[in-house]
Amino acid sequence: MSYKQFYQGFLAANPKVQHYACHSHHYWPDVTRSAMLRYWDDSARLVDDKWEHIFGVEVPAVQQLIANELKLKNPSQLVFASNTHELLFRLLTAFPWRNGLKVLTTDSEFHSFSRQIARLGEESNIQVVRVAAEPFATFSERFAKAAQDLQPDLVFVSHVFFNSGVAVPDLTGLVNAVADACKATIAVDGYHGFMAIPTDLSSLEGRIFYLAGSYKYAQGGEGCCFMLVPEHNNFRPIYTGWFAEFGTLSAAKTGLVQYSKDGYQFAGATMDFTALYRLRAVLELYQQLQISTEQVHQHVQNLQQHFLQSLDDIGHPWLNRQSLLQNSEASHGHFLTFRGPSSDAVAALSQFLAKHLIKTDYRGDRLRFGFAIYHDISDINLQALKDA
Repeated sequence: MSYKQFYQGFLAANPKVQHYACHSHHYWPDVTRSAMLRYWDDSARLVDDKWEHIFGVEVPAVQQLIANELKLKNPSQLVFASNTHELLFRLLTAFPWRNGLKVLTTDSEFHSFSRQIARLGEESNIQVVRVAAEPFATFSERFAKAAQDLQPDLVFVSHVFFNSGVAVPDLTGLVNAVADACKATIAVDGYHGFMAIPTDLSSLEGRIFYLAGSYKYAQGGEGCCFMLVPEHNNFRPIYTGWFAEFGTLSAAKTGLVQYSKDGYQFAGATMDFTALYRLRAVLELYQQLQISTEQVHQHVQNLQQHFLQSLDDIGHPWLNRQSLLQNSEASHGHFLTFRGPSSDAVAALSQFLAKHLIKTDYRGDRLRFGFAIYHDISDINLQALKDA
């Protein structure tokens, strides 16, 4: 089945473009346009009363749809923010930094986390240990061993590494191994896995923080990220806003700042909910059409194999199977990453491809090609590479 009919707006606006940067900015389905208009209409109709509608109708609907996707029993433990950095920093401020903080992470986390944790690591009482993602075959064992050695307060790790597309093959197994090795709070960055790789968090619910959002494979665009918060934790994040008081506004004041008793314990303050409306529209479209993440993942894997076969036929000197960082369907997300001979060579090839309407992106000496539901096998045409 071709899914192009649901993406006519973005496809028509980008004619003849082979868009292999969907891991960076996924095309939005057409239903998101009417969702944005619905937000405007609700705002005009309800004005000051729109918050009651948003938190009474829209937020619970999206919480339930995300819970269905991740196999969660308690959707109220999901909290929303405009970006994952906001949620991440709110989690970091839940720890008493004055007592020291030990963080275990990897050398392959998304840039906002890497930058933030590097800045915190400049403080004398904060220790950051980064485990190399490569070699990928031994990552899980090395990461669990580092947790045992460090005994960190916070563990932060990606389900799918943003700079390679390589996925942790057994997320539950990794969390269990880390939990056996230390008593740390565990947070998982699920952004490149959510709605790309089938993800079942049922056995991890209540045990981990999980962050993701709509900018990548959830296709709702920027502005709607979420975090799964374990129940019955004792955290009181310093970075907090008025949304975090929902459910406690009528409670007797004790002198201490009160927090919501659900996921909104980690909420911030006023935000534009247009993106949440868009995300709801996408998730309901998938529900209506009975499109599962398993189906999308299989579709993308078929595209990836055809793409690699096309590269085999062309025989480029370094953009080939041999330069793949990982060539395993079982432990891979929805983009393929090739290591070039140098950063300059990768940048030059990406720019050459862009001139031929082949959109990619790169990080240093790594060139990334992503695939999506709006691609068909017939869209893949790499003949321009023969002149590269």
